[in-house]
This record gives sequence, C-alpha cells and structure tokens, in this order.
Amino acid sequence: MRTPPSLVSLAIDAALLNLSHFSDLSTIPDHILLDLFLRTLRAGKLTEKILKLFIATGNDEVLSLIQALNIQHILTPVLPTRCSEKF
Repeated sequence: MRTPPSLVSLAIDAALLNLSHFSDLSTIPDHILLDLFLRTLRAGKLTEKILKLFIATGNDEVLSLIQALNIQHILTPVLPTRCSEKF
C-alpha cells in the first residue's frame, strides 16, 4: 500500500498551482521555498513574474540555484506608443 503524501507536499503542490496569484513568498520557510522553486522549474511554470517573487525572497539557496542555472530576466524593449517628434 502506498503511503499518502505529507501535508507539506500537498501544500507545495497547491501553492504551485496558484503561484501566479502570490504577491510575496518571503514568509515561506527556506526549505519549503527551495522545494517550491524546484517543483516550479520541473513543472515549467517559471515566468518573469514568478522569478521576481523568488528573487525578492533573498533566499541564498534559491539565488545560488538561479545563478548556477544561468536563469536571467528577459529584457523586453519598450517601444514608444506615440512619437513626440514631428518629421
């Protein structure tokens, strides 16, 4: 018989499903934050917004992993919507 998943594991799974709705991850304990980050990578759910949330935590292990995997911010150029100069 299989053992049921732990409550922590279920909570991380639920957080992963709703990660785009979070505005702050800094209150999550470090070991859970690292597991959440790894599961986010495995699930292919790392977006620019979610990356910023993880970076904002300042967690050394997560920051080291981001650096080791060479994960970088996407710099999208902003094009002007109006031209203020007349030709």
